[in-house]
Amino acid sequence: MQRRQLMKAVMIASCGVAPSLWAQSATWPDKPIRFVLSQPAGSGPDNVARLIGERLAKPLGQPIVIDNKPGGQNVIGAQSVAHSTPDGYTFYFATTAALVLNPLLFNQLAYDPQKDFVPVAFVARSPFAVLVDANSPIQTIDDLVAKSKASNGQFSIGDEGPRTFSGMTARLFNSRSKAGANLVPYANVGVGSQNLMGGHVDAMVADLASTAQLAKQGKLRVIATTAAKRVPGWESVPALSEKYGNFDMVGWFAIVAPKGTPAKAISKMNHEVNLLLADKELAARIANIGPLADATMSEADVGKFLSSETVRWTEVTKEIGILPE
Repeated sequence: MQRRQLMKAVMIASCGVAPSLWAQSATWPDKPIRFVLSQPAGSGPDNVARLIGERLAKPLGQPIVIDNKPGGQNVIGAQSVAHSTPDGYTFYFATTAALVLNPLLFNQLAYDPQKDFVPVAFVARSPFAVLVDANSPIQTIDDLVAKSKASNGQFSIGDEGPRTFSGMTARLFNSRSKAGANLVPYANVGVGSQNLMGGHVDAMVADLASTAQLAKQGKLRVIATTAAKRVPGWESVPALSEKYGNFDMVGWFAIVAPKGTPAKAISKMNHEVNLLLADKELAARIANIGPLADATMSEADVGKFLSSETVRWTEVTKEIGILPE
């Protein structure tokens, strides 16, 4: 009798209106998957996400829907994923700023990267660059620093704001080079690029993913990159580390999921993303956008990487004197 009652209870529980997450994961995926981004359509991260999403559709058997939620210094997009149902159908295509920088820059966040997300896959490194207008007389970093020092405070470098990746990179460069430039914040790279080409600022710090095409079209000139070594595809451009030592300000893209997402979905997504990134043709297409897909990681390795980046960026914020607000 007890056994019969137990079996009845199990059957009732399994036939509830809302299927359990483990039951959903058993057939995962059986509907479209959503990649949420904190950047607008047409941005560097968006272009990379769409390229990967297109390729993932075949092995997963479901389309990848790109859901752009820009604004709020990544908070809007990150918060939406953190508070979404962890059923394996919502992932966050995240950047350094969302997962590492924001907790160091803001006393209160609507999400907690360490508590609200679980690591899924590493996608690519995203080098930044110092750029000038193609018609600028500035050819090198030495030219830029000399011109800035001689300008009596009139030389300006555009970025995306003091509490963003590009703004912090510009501030670190300004400090180590003693250039003394005015740092001018812009709402986004697109606006900054237009102002740079229009002569409203003298230089700009921005990610290659968002500016590489303008440089290749001959509208902007890359005079230095911010990686520890010269960037593949941009070997003729010196790295700032060659002059200022240990200068390694490189962003990255990683995929995370809301905590509680079924392990099967996470493992499958990690496996398929790593297979794609191992394809040289796809890696070359990503590099053409700007980022470098030159490493693959297990879920555990992604978690360790995020922890190490938090330690590294904690030291950077101390050096440039930025405290959380």
